[in-house]
Amino acid sequence: MVLIGGFLILSQANLIGQQGIVVSSQTDAGQSSELRTNVSDKCRESMIALHGQDRWDRAVAQQAAIAAAGGVAQSHTRTAEELAQARAAAIAAAAPIGSGIGILVLLFGLVLTTARGVGPSQDPRPLLIGAGALGAMLLLDIAIIGPETSSGATFLIMALPVAVLLWAMRPAIAALARNDLIRVVFPPLILIIAVLGSILGGITNPTPAAALGAAGAIMLAAFRKLKDQGGSGAMILAASFAVVIMLLFGVNFDLRVKVDGLTPSLEQWVAFVIAQAAYHFTVFGVLYACWVLWRTAVLSSVVRETAKVTSMVFAILIGSQILNLVLISFGGEHYIQSFLRAFDNEMTVFLIVMLVLFILGFVLDFLEIIYIVVPIVGPVIYGGTMDPSWVTIMITVNLQTSFLTPPFGFALFYLRGVAPKEVTTRHIYQGVIPFVFIQVAALFLLWLFPWIVTIVPNLLG
Repeated sequence: MVLIGGFLILSQANLIGQQGIVVSSQTDAGQSSELRTNVSDKCRESMIALHGQDRWDRAVAQQAAIAAAGGVAQSHTRTAEELAQARAAAIAAAAPIGSGIGILVLLFGLVLTTARGVGPSQDPRPLLIGAGALGAMLLLDIAIIGPETSSGATFLIMALPVAVLLWAMRPAIAALARNDLIRVVFPPLILIIAVLGSILGGITNPTPAAALGAAGAIMLAAFRKLKDQGGSGAMILAASFAVVIMLLFGVNFDLRVKVDGLTPSLEQWVAFVIAQAAYHFTVFGVLYACWVLWRTAVLSSVVRETAKVTSMVFAILIGSQILNLVLISFGGEHYIQSFLRAFDNEMTVFLIVMLVLFILGFVLDFLEIIYIVVPIVGPVIYGGTMDPSWVTIMITVNLQTSFLTPPFGFALFYLRGVAPKEVTTRHIYQGVIPFVFIQVAALFLLWLFPWIVTIVPNLLG
């Protein structure tokens, strides 16, 4: 916690941040008013009713200030002098410590401190040497590495402290591996962070991220199987390390060596060769993991069960779409909306909708409920005086129960696919009952205290 707090403090103090100096050849366009004010009287009344009189008055004042300044500034191509000035400004505003180095120091520091915590009786000298290497990385980044330093030069400068750090990490990882909780929880947690982080960080889209998760799960399963049989998982660990190398070189180096009109440097060629070697070794490691699982009769059963679950899910999706088409063709949504609008109290309507969504969660998945029910009841429940953000979160939490409620909860299918033969489907259905009650209790709390949902949107204005 101290390391994380220190990292946040340094980030807020602009000591850790981006060091990119790439500037756009186009200038930024000027900001317009937050609302369009050049509209008809009828449109103005509607906008005031929707956004409020204060926001409309603020937009009118903004538009008057923009007009007094000569109108909205248009974007234009920067001249050579403007590009040089923008580049100099980016260099001057760059943080002393790059965000990449800062994150690496934070992660390795957490590993070293955790290893010290789980093994207080072990020799602390390697861990202290590793901590000194982390400090040397920060000092080198501040003193030598700057925004204009190339990736190759940065790699060479950091080579020695990183080598010392990797030497110190061996006893740290060995200490962590002796802890049962960390050995069981940490690898899947790293896989989850890698998959979600690659999506949220903008590195890739969900499809390649899912492939990364599948490959990582195969390698984890193969490593566990080899350990259970008394074998060595060195090949799996080496392939995992190759993934890290491939990602680091792919993010920090320009690997475009075969683009027309560009002459790659020696630095690019070296990085390209290393990244390609790491990629092919990773592919070999995944194939080796698949062979281990196939040889031990694990992969075939997993593929078979996955095909069953996937087929069942798509059958449900197809059936829900057919039901939706039939309902629309007979005008069912109009009858349902007329029934809901017959109630005078909108809270009563919302309670009926929430109850129907909860019951439908037993026989439909959340996707089918969103596609079929929400478009029908949405105009009624969102057209009242209730906060739309609160309504949306209430529906979302309610739909979470569809993952657990039998007989068509997705989580139940997943558990059935990985549970041993001794655990029957009935056991799974009985086991999820307390968790369903927990979600219903959470829904009730959001009902009693709506500010839990609305506090953040209200603070954002």
